[in-house]
Amino acid sequence: MLFYLRTSHSAVPDNALQEEHNPTFFQRKTIMSALHSTATTSKTQSGAIDSPRPRVNTRKADFIEEDFFGPQPTSSKSLPDPKVLAENLARCVLEILSGARDLEQIARWVTDDVHRVLLTRVHVATRARALKKIPAHRPSFSIGSTTVCQPADGVAECCVVLHGKARSRSIAIRLEGLDGRWRATAIHVL
Repeated sequence: MLFYLRTSHSAVPDNALQEEHNPTFFQRKTIMSALHSTATTSKTQSGAIDSPRPRVNTRKADFIEEDFFGPQPTSSKSLPDPKVLAENLARCVLEILSGARDLEQIARWVTDDVHRVLLTRVHVATRARALKKIPAHRPSFSIGSTTVCQPADGVAECCVVLHGKARSRSIAIRLEGLDGRWRATAIHVL
């Protein structure tokens, strides 16, 4: 914006600055109209001027920090097939609970809440193995059926059935598209 600051009294009357025959008046008017037109219109890729954008008073606008700096939702169209990730996460979760894999290996694919829940389950499983004096081992299992349901855009609810030697287990996983990738927001081992 252009500001006019009058520092000393001069012989020029105040209304002379606003008169149309004053050359500085026309210069300020052109600059202000150019600033206004560029601030309220946007150019398309072809160079044509698009319709005016609504002006937002940033002083009165509500600023919510998570809207700009928190996890940003991602559409299902720009994400890979969730079935592969669900099967891999189910396999990793069983290996983590059996003590054969570290929980930190899947930390980037799960939210903080899921990480905390899995951490408590890992501690419980580790204590149980220590009391029974059973060493940690890598479980052998095969992936049975995988069901994927997408109730909303950017959300996938998956159920993976894993068949082991002694028993079969089912793992329910809710995946949400956040920051350009799938992240597990809920994991339940049944």
